Amino acid sequence: MTVVHACVRDGRGGSPTAVMDDGPFGEDERRRVPGAAGTSHVVFVSPGPEQDGLPLFSLRFFTSEGELPSCGHGTIAALGYLAARAGTDSCRVSLRVAGRTFPAWAVRRGSYVDAGFAYGSVELREPAPGESELVLPALGIRPDALGPGVRVASVGRPRLLVPVTSRAVLAALAPDMERLRDACDRLGLLGCYVYSTPSPAGRAAARMFAPSIGVPEDIANANSTACLAAHLAGHGFDRLAVDMGDSLGSPATIRAGMSGSAVRLGGDVVVTRPDARP
Repeated sequence: MTVVHACVRDGRGGSPTAVMDDGPFGEDERRRVPGAAGTSHVVFVSPGPEQDGLPLFSLRFFTSEGELPSCGHGTIAALGYLAARAGTDSCRVSLRVAGRTFPAWAVRRGSYVDAGFAYGSVELREPAPGESELVLPALGIRPDALGPGVRVASVGRPRLLVPVTSRAVLAALAPDMERLRDACDRLGLLGCYVYSTPSPAGRAAARMFAPSIGVPEDIANANSTACLAAHLAGHGFDRLAVDMGDSLGSPATIRAGMSGSAVRLGGDVVVTRPDARP
């Protein structure tokens, strides 16, 4: 097992993620790995035949609650793992996640690996009647602190994107997790990604609450940041740098931008517990 810190900020923090070569593991075994590793997620990596001249790897993601169809920061962690195993200054691969195949890359920059991938399109829609009304009270957001443009977004599973007026409002949130889980379960939502209004340069902060998958708050959630990038692309933001994890004492930053209709995601990675095998 390798533990990778994905999306570190200035060499610190990041989201610790377990990464393992896949094998004949049962569902219960996979779900036990995050707890044993002290991480919120685990990624299982399986090699396949070349795709367009590049090595192909399939990824599967688990929390203690079960399998996820995709995980952005887990994908970034897997790229750090593959780069460390390759032992080269840069590598390019194809990744297969939930039936999608897409290009990915990793470049060593000193003690870090700069990893990124082009994931594909994002589904966005207006909340259905009652969705916001059920979720927002559980988050504890005052009406005067709510920004415009609540959206439901998906890159595999839907989640609610919730804007707030400032980083201070974001930092002060203390959701009722039991109530939030009940609301998300009833609506079939992965969770709620609450974000501050971005600066003109595209810098923002966010917190991801996902008690339904066993993660009350995520240190770094790249898939939701991809959703935000797709949403804000129509509002003059071509690139974003989103800070997360500060409320948990583990600062993380995720980079996102649009390339045509596809979202490109990236972050800095530190492999802190290398795989000991030759």
